[in-house]
Amino acid sequence: MFSYASVLAPSRLYWRAQLIGWSLYLVFSAVVFSAFGQTTRDTLPILLVIVSTMALLTHGLRYHIQANDWQRLAPLPLLSRLVLMNALLAVLSQVIIWAVLILVIQPTGDGKPHGWAQFIGYVFNVNFVLWLWVGFYFGWHYLRSYQQAEVDKWKLAAAVQEAEMRTLKAQINPHFMFNGLNNIRALVMEDPGRARDMITHLSDLLRYSIQLSSAEQVPLSRELEIVEHYLQLEAMQLEERLTYSLDVDPAALPALIPPMTLQLLVENAIKHGIAPRPEGGFIHLTAQPDAASGQLHIVVRNTGYYQPLPGHEGVGLRNARERIALLFGSATALDIHNDSTAPNTVVAHLQLPMQAPTLLEA
Repeated sequence: MFSYASVLAPSRLYWRAQLIGWSLYLVFSAVVFSAFGQTTRDTLPILLVIVSTMALLTHGLRYHIQANDWQRLAPLPLLSRLVLMNALLAVLSQVIIWAVLILVIQPTGDGKPHGWAQFIGYVFNVNFVLWLWVGFYFGWHYLRSYQQAEVDKWKLAAAVQEAEMRTLKAQINPHFMFNGLNNIRALVMEDPGRARDMITHLSDLLRYSIQLSSAEQVPLSRELEIVEHYLQLEAMQLEERLTYSLDVDPAALPALIPPMTLQLLVENAIKHGIAPRPEGGFIHLTAQPDAASGQLHIVVRNTGYYQPLPGHEGVGLRNARERIALLFGSATALDIHNDSTAPNTVVAHLQLPMQAPTLLEA
């Protein structure tokens, strides 16, 4: 439906282009008239009528294009509409021009319209000019749209990266840090060797989290090292309340995954499943490749009960899903649910392609 309310106000660039374009057309037409020896005292008024009429009609065409959202049409529907519209405007332009010339200017001699053959010839000439105008108009529109899409894509990528970095670095929360440092301090006198080991675990974990901006994916083997560092530090705090095991197929170790993904799943297992229970619990992590499908299946099972509030899954999990979706598209999945075969057990299942992925275009 035609709606002028949806039409954007013409920009200064549009008015400048209209003025320059039709001024050049006026000069070109004057040169052509002069070259063919058709210049009379009525030539300038006639050319002004022609150029003014064309400028007004193309301005009206712009309104019609925007009001009907022709910029979003596919090529064939757009072309069919432009063929009809340009033909109608070409005829209308000659009706207006000839009416003004005959009724107002009333040219004499060679400046006077001669008949239908000349009328039809001018219609074809104007139709050609209209196609030039349409070509420039849509060419500029598509160029601006492409440039804006590129700018939006890079802005979105930068925003996503910034949000990811904030969230990922926040995974090593201050409470965990303070507990780890206090526990290490208590070990310094009792067991210096173990205290040194804990400092190594903590420093490697911090270094890994801080250096995440240098890589979008890391080998599973490196991520598992960080998970073990994290579990060692948590075991120092929870002691016998935490038991864990890692069962990883060596063939899965080179697979690439987004950094801190497994650490997030293990941290959630401890924070929401094991730490709140006086008796503690277990974490069992497995990673197995499926040669038939080319998929890597990582499963984290832990003591607990999964009952997220609707719409409040957690920033960390939501961010992890967004990152793996950007990296792998539909070839990935991250699902967390309660185990139907074992009571008080939560299962987090991460499915990724085994091959090194290529970043998807936005």
